[in-house]
Amino acid sequence: MFPGIELFGRFISSYALCALAGVFAACPFAIFTLKKRTGDGYPMLAVLLWAALGVFAGGGLLYGITNIGSWGLLFTARDLGEWWNYAKLIFGGSVFYGGLYGGMAVAAFVMKRRNYPAGIMTDIAAPAVAMFHGFGRIGCFLGGCCYGIESSFGVVYTHSLNESANGVRRLPVQLFESGFEFLLFLLLWQLLRHGKCEGRLFSLYMILYGIFRFFIEFFRGDSYRGFVLGLSTSQFISIFTVAGGAAYFVWRTLRGRRAKEQE
Repeated sequence: MFPGIELFGRFISSYALCALAGVFAACPFAIFTLKKRTGDGYPMLAVLLWAALGVFAGGGLLYGITNIGSWGLLFTARDLGEWWNYAKLIFGGSVFYGGLYGGMAVAAFVMKRRNYPAGIMTDIAAPAVAMFHGFGRIGCFLGGCCYGIESSFGVVYTHSLNESANGVRRLPVQLFESGFEFLLFLLLWQLLRHGKCEGRLFSLYMILYGIFRFFIEFFRGDSYRGFVLGLSTSQFISIFTVAGGAAYFVWRTLRGRRAKEQE
């Protein structure tokens, strides 16, 4: 497909370009939506900037965990330069779930610390995350990572940086997931606009995305993301994501009903 471009002597991957497009689409959406609701978009800007650190750290850490079999290389390095090259190889990628949970943890800490309105902010974050991820999966498709199983329908990669993706026709699961994310964005945005599921939209996002991710994983063709008992790392995380999202959704719903009964 289109793995990337050369710019000023440096290679910039298609995934990085699409992720950047996602940032420029999702972040202004979140900031201006909060400003429209509360009159002040700064809290969202502050949380997003801090959460970005959690996204990078969490995504890289989970990527490294899926490569745990290569950690031994770090102990065979002959000098600091070689150790750093091994570390980049092991931790240099990113796994979405790691970034999601890393960003959630940092965002929750900042909102609690600064006493920001967490309910409305997480509601706005739900469609924003879906939008960002939709762009990111387009980057995966262009670059040839997260590729699908061999299929009579699909695309044939010839220039993917992942050599195992090249040469055979593969199901474009990245585009399927991107399309789902954009549809999820529209659904969550409409619920947000009409004041539905207040304080629960992010948990709804976790439920719906987790279910979709669990099943789409069966159509992935890349084996480097790690498997346990026949399920991929992301499928195991999806199970806990759906369970956690559902538990929080029910808890918030019951809490809201009790509050109304006491009025």
